[in-house]
Amino acid sequence: MFTRALTETLQRYAKFPVVALLGPRQSGKTTLVQSTFPNHKFLSLDNEVTQAFALEDPEGFLLTNENEHGLILDEFQYAPKLTTYIKLDADKKKRPGYFILTGSQNFLVNKAITESLAGRVGILNLLPLSNKEILENKLASESISEVIFNGGYPRIYAEKILPTEFYPSYILSYIQRDVGQLINPKNMTIFHRFVQLCAGRIGQLCNVSALAAETGISAPTAKEWLSILEASYILFFLEPHFQNFNKRLVKTPKLYFFDTGLACSLLRIDSPGALSNSHFQGSLFESLIIADFYKQYCNQGSRPSIYFWRDNGGAHEIDCILDHGTKSYPVEIKAGKSVASDSFRGLDYWNELAGADPHDSYLIYANEEKQLRKQGNVIGWKDSSSLINIIIGEKKGVVE
Repeated sequence: MFTRALTETLQRYAKFPVVALLGPRQSGKTTLVQSTFPNHKFLSLDNEVTQAFALEDPEGFLLTNENEHGLILDEFQYAPKLTTYIKLDADKKKRPGYFILTGSQNFLVNKAITESLAGRVGILNLLPLSNKEILENKLASESISEVIFNGGYPRIYAEKILPTEFYPSYILSYIQRDVGQLINPKNMTIFHRFVQLCAGRIGQLCNVSALAAETGISAPTAKEWLSILEASYILFFLEPHFQNFNKRLVKTPKLYFFDTGLACSLLRIDSPGALSNSHFQGSLFESLIIADFYKQYCNQGSRPSIYFWRDNGGAHEIDCILDHGTKSYPVEIKAGKSVASDSFRGLDYWNELAGADPHDSYLIYANEEKQLRKQGNVIGWKDSSSLINIIIGEKKGVVE
């Protein structure tokens, strides 16, 4: 098993009567909860017999499996009605960390949890391996192209599965098992093409109408399918930053994938070498860094506070703004291994406009050497894997 950054946060959240760990399939949720709570009784609701018992007699199911330590209810999305009985048990017996729920379909789990267990549940997200987890578990080579191509799903590293074999099977099983419950079976092939087209728009403004037209579906259907992909942790949207400085700003979010290995597969990039020669290299590197920021926040149990900034004409743009209330940290992301003089153009413009200290600006590139420049801090992709910790530490007055 790999060391996961969420472990300490998960242990801390066990002060809640119920802990819900959500995330995509095969992100390591089951392994993590079993290792963190080894004395809890483990029950998978993906098992037909267990699932039938839980659905037919929820109260009897919980009484039958009563024990002194607690219960891990894996794949909880298959029996969301259990929340009513879990609520009654939690209120009556008040046992911290007794119920540990895992789920891989946010759209089926979230409503049941938030409506029935409000105030009783601590909700965490486990995403594929972060860059820091890949580095600390010594899973990465020195090649950034290999890191992007391999992605972060633990099974690839644990079982030494080739990405070219893992991801097509993952995508197929995701569409059949998860999406098949939500859309017309006749649309499955079209949905697969839709996901591929989304991958081709990584790092771009999400024009739903154009995406729908290219797929051959209606705009409302495209919105619905994007919601499914977002709720199942395949992709996410980066919203524009609200600070306008009296400028007209773009209001459309950008589209990114949580896992670059999955995106490479959808884009038919079949090797690190092919990635190095692909025109998608820059957008995939950007997606790797921004998704990793998201993972860093989630691993601390914090709500991601990530945006981008762009004026309406597109002449000035910042790839990423890390907003922490009284202070914002602009971040530019460059896929090159060297830093050109014009790389700071966006940061210079934003800092002058905002009256911000360049010390709080960062430029992340595909190398390792740190540079302290008058326009901001230059750091490599490896050091960026701890950037959120550093910023949060600064906010709290902690010296890292």
